[in-house]
Amino acid sequence: MLKGLLSKRSIILLTTSLLFLLLILSACSTKGTTTSSGSSGQTSEKKIKIGVTMSSIDKFLSYVVDAMQSYAKEHPEIELTVVDARNDASTQLSQVENFIAKKMDAIVVNPVDTESTQPIVDAAKKAGVPLIGVNRRMEGLTCYVGSDAYQSGQLLMEYLAWKAGYKGNVAIMVGTLGSEPARLRTQAIKDVIAKHPDMKIVLENSADWLRDKGMQLMENWIQSGKDFDIVASNNDEMAIGAIKALEASGKLSKVIVGGIDATPDALQYLKDGKLAVTVYQNAFDQGKSAIEMALKAAKGEKIPEEVMIPYETVKPEDADKYLAKWNKL
Repeated sequence: MLKGLLSKRSIILLTTSLLFLLLILSACSTKGTTTSSGSSGQTSEKKIKIGVTMSSIDKFLSYVVDAMQSYAKEHPEIELTVVDARNDASTQLSQVENFIAKKMDAIVVNPVDTESTQPIVDAAKKAGVPLIGVNRRMEGLTCYVGSDAYQSGQLLMEYLAWKAGYKGNVAIMVGTLGSEPARLRTQAIKDVIAKHPDMKIVLENSADWLRDKGMQLMENWIQSGKDFDIVASNNDEMAIGAIKALEASGKLSKVIVGGIDATPDALQYLKDGKLAVTVYQNAFDQGKSAIEMALKAAKGEKIPEEVMIPYETVKPEDADKYLAKWNKL
């Protein structure tokens, strides 16, 4: 009987010891395992947060934003936030301050007013956040991604001057006043006109880059009775608005119209013979490169002070070639 009791005690002791050993082994196997977002045994890479504030999201800039979002989708480590300042500089400053409060790792800005951006620069510098400019240059950037706005105005006006036989009255449609592209494109247009004694500027006003405002401005010019032969527009959207007003008044055949950006809509007007020329601005490369530079800066990698993307003159015979570029996007 004593022998039986000893046997039972030995079995219980052995079982208890085995259970204790199993618990220790289980604890050791789980040590060092990280659980993230509810999934056991997996680690998730920290997201790099990039905030983008656009001056507005007009036709061309919408393509820049599309390119940004496309690039971000290809890089899952990026968490991208895009906001529209609606051409309001104070709104844009608030957006930048909000990005800083949300601990963005980098900020991309397409400035509303390129001459009043110091508060944005100061806020980013104080927070130690890299500031990438896109499409419109401003002072104090970590890196600027875009094109030479002056070159685009120069290419536009040189072609229009040739098309008009280096003579005629010119009407200039200007983008949003205070923006770098509007200022430099307009200056380039004027510099080209100044080289030709038989050309002069008779009309100049802003239509804020917009098609409907371009149409309204042209209607006002037509009603003014001013005589003009050439319309040099700072962008395609205003040029298309001008074309619509000229068509409605039966005057399009007597006026040469040119724009900048070579958007798909503008290229169709070019094919149809309504737009004389446009100048291609690569929205895809601008958007992609801006986020690429922001990502590198956020990681602490060295980046260039500027990434320049050249403009290209687009004549009617080139329309299909450039439409094919957009169709690939």
